[in-house]
Amino acid sequence: MLDLKIPVFSNPISTAPKVQWAEVDDQGRLVLPAEVAAQFGLTPGARARIDTIQNGLRLHRPATHLTKVYVEPTIDCNLDCITCFRHGWDEPQGKMTEATFAAILAGLAELEEMPTVYFGGIGEPLVNRHTVEWIVRAKALGARVEMITNGTLLTERRSRELIDAGLDVLWVSIDGASPESYADVRLGAELPRVLENLKRFRRMRKGGHYPKPEIGITFVAMRRNIADLPKVLQMGKELGAMHFNVSNVLPVTEALQADTLYARTLRNLAYLPGRVTPRLSLPKMEFNELTREALMAAFQSGYSVNYAGNNWGDANDACNYVESGTLSVAYNGDVSPCWPLMHTHTTYLNGKPRQNYKHAIANVRDRGLREIWLDPTYVAYREKVQSFAFAPCTYCGGCEMSEENLEDCYGNTAPACGGCVWAQGVVQCP
Repeated sequence: MLDLKIPVFSNPISTAPKVQWAEVDDQGRLVLPAEVAAQFGLTPGARARIDTIQNGLRLHRPATHLTKVYVEPTIDCNLDCITCFRHGWDEPQGKMTEATFAAILAGLAELEEMPTVYFGGIGEPLVNRHTVEWIVRAKALGARVEMITNGTLLTERRSRELIDAGLDVLWVSIDGASPESYADVRLGAELPRVLENLKRFRRMRKGGHYPKPEIGITFVAMRRNIADLPKVLQMGKELGAMHFNVSNVLPVTEALQADTLYARTLRNLAYLPGRVTPRLSLPKMEFNELTREALMAAFQSGYSVNYAGNNWGDANDACNYVESGTLSVAYNGDVSPCWPLMHTHTTYLNGKPRQNYKHAIANVRDRGLREIWLDPTYVAYREKVQSFAFAPCTYCGGCEMSEENLEDCYGNTAPACGGCVWAQGVVQCP
């Protein structure tokens, strides 16, 4: 068994050197550089899962390391996008109250290491008039702060407030490169206005090589808009965007199933982790008209693909929320392990509706963030998700249990995560 010795450290650093070395001491223990241990929460006594991979080891972040807190200021929105969760639920509108955010802030202040605070959820954060003020207060605690917006409410005044607040990253959702394709997804929005808002926001930032806030672009990929992706990436580049996040659409209505781009991908999961899988190793080569068809067939073969020394599609049976050390706080203060568990909603999987029930650990008005995060039952759940011993509902879906997240055929009780497309790397959030 590999024995990891973790050195004691005090001041973690966020930027690590390009090349770092672990050492094996005279007792056969692997010693990690202190700054690496700090960055990934490998404190003395922490438990970290280890996977053996070809030519190496994969060391998971300990389930006790909190790195990011999603804060949902509101579930209200000024748009009616066809991709929104709200088409798959029956929940009244609501905004986070000052008392709830004060409880979050108090909980953050108690943490030994400050996580990133990300303002976003199901609604538009700028609909809540307190969001900018809350960003200021989170920054005052020393947190890195991000926010996502649809960009329609990014007025000159709001832009100035966000910049002055010290926001680190502004994410903007752009799901089309033309006014027609954009409006086809984000009903009620106008692409030219959003782009003008972003251009003004960019000009208003202070100059320098690394202006803040940085700009990020998110894109929800569907059959109706995937051809626009290259143009959206180019638009983002022209706007000075430093971050890009592309996700598949999650069908929240029956009609939206026809817009998905991953039916074959889900079927191929049956051949992936934990099973005897053929391995395919590919070199780097030109991706053009001559090679495109052959390479895409190889990538989608269902094999375990190694591309120039890196695994292709390695995020199977791996919950990015848990692996990244995050938790989510809904507008009413309920703490959930992830966005998909913040609200009860219906999605469609394998041609059938799937009811995803909300799962709340506790409420921030009743218990502090640190106490909630380190609750033994919650820690045990995160470790269980890291091992991902759930039924393979994403590519099976053959029984009635796959139609809810309450229980699966392996005996797991709520939340049973086997039907989660986030855990298969199909849907992702910034």
